[in-house]
Amino acid sequence: MKTGLAFEFPATEGIKYAGSKLKLLPHILQLAHKVKPKSVFDGFAGTTRVSQAFAQIGYKVISNDISVWSKVFGLCYLKNKKDKNYYREIINHLNALPEKDGWFTENYGGLPNGKNSSETDGFKKPWQIQNTRKLDAIREEIDCLNLDEVEKSVVLTSLILALDQVDSTLGHYAAYLNEWSPRSFNKLKLKVPRLFESEKEHEVFSGDIFKTIENVKTDLAYFDPPYGSNNEKMPPSRVRYSAYYHLWTTIVLNDKPEVFGKAKRRNDTSDTLASSVFEEFRKNGSEKFIAVEAIEKLLAKTQAKHIILSYSSGGRATAENLYEILEQAGKIIDVQKVNYRQNVMAAMRSTNDWIREAEKPNQEYLFLIEK
Repeated sequence: MKTGLAFEFPATEGIKYAGSKLKLLPHILQLAHKVKPKSVFDGFAGTTRVSQAFAQIGYKVISNDISVWSKVFGLCYLKNKKDKNYYREIINHLNALPEKDGWFTENYGGLPNGKNSSETDGFKKPWQIQNTRKLDAIREEIDCLNLDEVEKSVVLTSLILALDQVDSTLGHYAAYLNEWSPRSFNKLKLKVPRLFESEKEHEVFSGDIFKTIENVKTDLAYFDPPYGSNNEKMPPSRVRYSAYYHLWTTIVLNDKPEVFGKAKRRNDTSDTLASSVFEEFRKNGSEKFIAVEAIEKLLAKTQAKHIILSYSSGGRATAENLYEILEQAGKIIDVQKVNYRQNVMAAMRSTNDWIREAEKPNQEYLFLIEK
């Protein structure tokens, strides 16, 4: 796909995701191109679209995210060395399995009659029962196959991508639609993921960002933390990023966890257990936002000459807070902004013009920093 940049923007693959940077990808790549790195660290990889793009352009990529499903995506796209044809027989075998009732159907499968059926237990469901029965059969069979870690990640990625195409949600799994979405009536069918060849030996980590950065040195780091809301009225208990995608965690682990609430979330995604310091809305004893302090610590500890930081105007850090942190971290080389409501991207006239506009809603900024 052509974008008017100095290079061709590579295609990537992923699921519906609240933190997706798909629209920002060309501009992230353009900023990276300015400093010509050979290696890139994607610290909050999510669905790994940014990692996939960097890898296809030719950079060595180190991908990290605390979510186990993100590691699966990373292993699939960054570590696989086998041809797509190798996986076709496996995928065809899984698609041909007969349906069966199991744990996923018991908890997440609804009847297709009328509205998003709650006849079974009073709860709305993310999938229709014919697809959870396929899920139960396929997920059980995956564990029985003789697959190594990367092969299993490719197959699990295929399953997640397929389930994402037949769900009845707004793109996350903290709540489900009142009426079945049109796509939920489609039949679950796995396809081989969009694999690509890469000559680089990429790395995939799954852990706390502050522990990972102690062992990672790259030319460039890209950070997109899960910013918390800047709404002062936001209550202490709220759904976190990890809770939005709890079902992908369960599908990867296949651990049949204890669940709670109307969405039947994993117990370990409760707000007190699953919170990220970057989502924290509280202030510390010095009256400084904890989330702002975390960004400051992240930039200071990063072992990279250049950093690209994504920042949303809905985040906890105010423009003044963030500008002070960026100035301490190094020199701001460039700033790009996007208005998501208008889907418009523009370069700022100067690197600090953004401060006057940063409190407007639906603005996202990309900062290129030289440490």
